[in-house]
Amino acid sequence: MNVLSKKEPFLLLIGDTFVFAASLWLTLTIRYAAIPSTQLFIDHLIPFGILWLLWIVVFYISGLYEKHIVVLRARLPAIIFRAQITNILFAVSFFYFIPFFGITPKTNLFIYLGLSFVGVVLWRLYGHRIIGPHRVQRAILISSGEEMRELRDQINATDGYNMQFISSIDLENVSTIDFDEEILRRIYTEDVSILAIDFLNKKVEPILPQLYNLLFSRVAFIDMHKIYEDMFRRIPLSLVKYSWFLENISLSPRFTYDVMKRIIDVIAGSLIGLVSLVFYPFVFLLITLDDGGPLFYTDVRVGKNGQKIHVIKFRSMSITGGTDQRSRITRVGAFLRKTRIDELPQLWNVVRGDVSLIGPRPEKPELVAIYEQQIPYYSVRHLIKPGLSGWAQLYQRTPPKFGADSIETKLKLSYDLYYIKHRSLLLDVGIAVKTIKELLSRRGI
Repeated sequence: MNVLSKKEPFLLLIGDTFVFAASLWLTLTIRYAAIPSTQLFIDHLIPFGILWLLWIVVFYISGLYEKHIVVLRARLPAIIFRAQITNILFAVSFFYFIPFFGITPKTNLFIYLGLSFVGVVLWRLYGHRIIGPHRVQRAILISSGEEMRELRDQINATDGYNMQFISSIDLENVSTIDFDEEILRRIYTEDVSILAIDFLNKKVEPILPQLYNLLFSRVAFIDMHKIYEDMFRRIPLSLVKYSWFLENISLSPRFTYDVMKRIIDVIAGSLIGLVSLVFYPFVFLLITLDDGGPLFYTDVRVGKNGQKIHVIKFRSMSITGGTDQRSRITRVGAFLRKTRIDELPQLWNVVRGDVSLIGPRPEKPELVAIYEQQIPYYSVRHLIKPGLSGWAQLYQRTPPKFGADSIETKLKLSYDLYYIKHRSLLLDVGIAVKTIKELLSRRGI
């Protein structure tokens, strides 16, 4: 196996320590508007150094020094965020309740916490280029079906993912697998460091004893579905069964998250809504000159718990015409849709609490009735409040636009389930930032 892979945890530790120290130096520079003296840095280094030891222990417990974390980089921000919440509690307790070192760095501490978090995230996301800029971890994929082929082809075609499947073992042909030749020999002769396995496939059971014997070979075993989820940012549809929901979906109250999300919705929705009033006269003028119809359009959608809600938009379709929605879009309406200006009035739906800024997009009741008949578990997306922008809008390349499209909506559901499973303030902020980027790039969402 590659010697560098054995050193990765140690190199990550060195990198984390350097980020901690650099963040402290930068904090003192910002706080005192000058390069800190050696004595000032040492005075802070000793107590902060003790704090870093505690932080490293938290990182270790959180799994941030495990080998597979280098591969599953999409999960890093959320893992680091949770670890840093614990670290913040340690830091506050350490400096405010144990004033042994004679410094009470109130301002310094808050500056440092922000800088160190950003530094660690950037280091962990891009530091692999320093650890091994040209090294790709070689892997064997053991699974079956379309998802296996999709994952294998996408991983091997994506530069910079830090992993490559040199072989894939189809479990449909498990009885003909020569374990020694197809797996064992490759591990030792072709520098294989990862086995990605579909552990939920019952056909893997005959080779589990042989896989167990590889525990001593320093090979990392990773659930194939975790890599799939990390790669495609969606839940593998083969997993979507009753057991998956019971294990991964929890609607128990998240007091901090729920309260903060609602506060952000009210404050941000109100502020952006007030600023958006500037557009109203111009939109009114354009619509009036185009076809003279009303400014607003109210549509019925399905909200949280299946309740019907009324969302407000600037009208983009003609009030006359047939049932073909495409042909009814006006010239001004096409512009409003492309720029997403037609959805600005929905900010007042956000303030009112019908929808959130971030969440699965609400669907029409007539389409929901169709999808609930054709797509298993479709109604699960209604367990949380819908939103103006969501995970699926960022990542689904061919979303359903007009009428019923069960194939694309099934794919959309896999993205919605990903959001429901991983929803957090950090993820919501990420979606908001990416949404703004998409809008500014004029690609729309």
